Amino acid sequence: MSAQAPTIPLLTPYKLGKFNLSHRVVLAPLTRWRSYNNLPQPHAILYYSQRTTNGGLLIAEASGVSDTAQGFADMPGLWSKEQVEAWKPIVDAVHAKGGVFFCQIWHAGRVSNSGAFSNKWSAPISCTDKPLTPQVLSDGVDVAEFTPPRQLRTDEIPQIVNDFRLAALNAIEAGFDGVEIHGANGYLIDQFMKDQVNDRTDQYGGSLENRCRFALEIIEAVVNKTGPVNETGADKVGIRLSPFADYMESGDSNPEALGLYMVQSLNKYGILYCHVIEPRMKEAAVKSESADSLLPTRKAFNGTFIAATFSGTFMANGGFDREDGNNAVAEGGADLIAYGRWFLSNPDLPKRFEFNAPLNKWYA
Repeated sequence: MSAQAPTIPLLTPYKLGKFNLSHRVVLAPLTRWRSYNNLPQPHAILYYSQRTTNGGLLIAEASGVSDTAQGFADMPGLWSKEQVEAWKPIVDAVHAKGGVFFCQIWHAGRVSNSGAFSNKWSAPISCTDKPLTPQVLSDGVDVAEFTPPRQLRTDEIPQIVNDFRLAALNAIEAGFDGVEIHGANGYLIDQFMKDQVNDRTDQYGGSLENRCRFALEIIEAVVNKTGPVNETGADKVGIRLSPFADYMESGDSNPEALGLYMVQSLNKYGILYCHVIEPRMKEAAVKSESADSLLPTRKAFNGTFIAATFSGTFMANGGFDREDGNNAVAEGGADLIAYGRWFLSNPDLPKRFEFNAPLNKWYA
């Protein structure tokens, strides 16, 4: 009888706060454009439960924190009671199979068209009034057009911060185990952080500290305990960042400094995890060579590198396959690896990784 093959690093257990994960393969948040009237639909029960394993972590698709947050039509939201109720059976199906389920909460900012709003005359809001040029979609044919944004007034920003807080509480009410704040991919929080976009002259623009202020105010609002029952709390909060990316014309002149400043600032809040996109993914769905590394950012998150372990949970995303995902975990580059397109085309991805089975090709 032959000896059992050793367990690959991606399939080793991991303790994520109070959650005991059975492996380190995470379902990345993936926009589906199938939530009519901003309500997640019953077919999402099958979609998410197919990708659930006992002890596996899933991050639900980006869900808007308000009607002004929607970047595209048919995106789900978490600002109304009706949306909370629509999410409940989906969350229940994931929990029934033993999964851990977080929801990504977002605001698209200027990456939007006013047709996505219930008030069709509204302009998208951003840190700037600089318009976003039309973007060719991943199919290489269709082009997305964006309505010119309106720069938020300083006195309006606290309302947007509170929208994130309320959406997080709604996610917990819907049964999610926690939330991931979307601070990446050129959307509103990323727009504030990146000096290519942010041209403000108030306390939310100019210096690195000022540009990150909006993101950190959202973190603080979400992690604060806001009630005796539906508390969010730091142990239920993650954030996604993409300091090196230039998605939607949101680049930065010093991405390494931006990433380091953000994770060092996050340390005082004690959030559950930091989810960062690899420098090789400067553009959406385009993997390229990069001399930059997430390792300094990873080391800075929640303290220091001690006895081959880090104190904060660090999740990496962006162009990983089975081999380099294993290497990243084995070499201490990340605790968890989020997979998007491969998980989309292979609902049983952890099992395929276990047997090193062929993967179904994903299509744009």
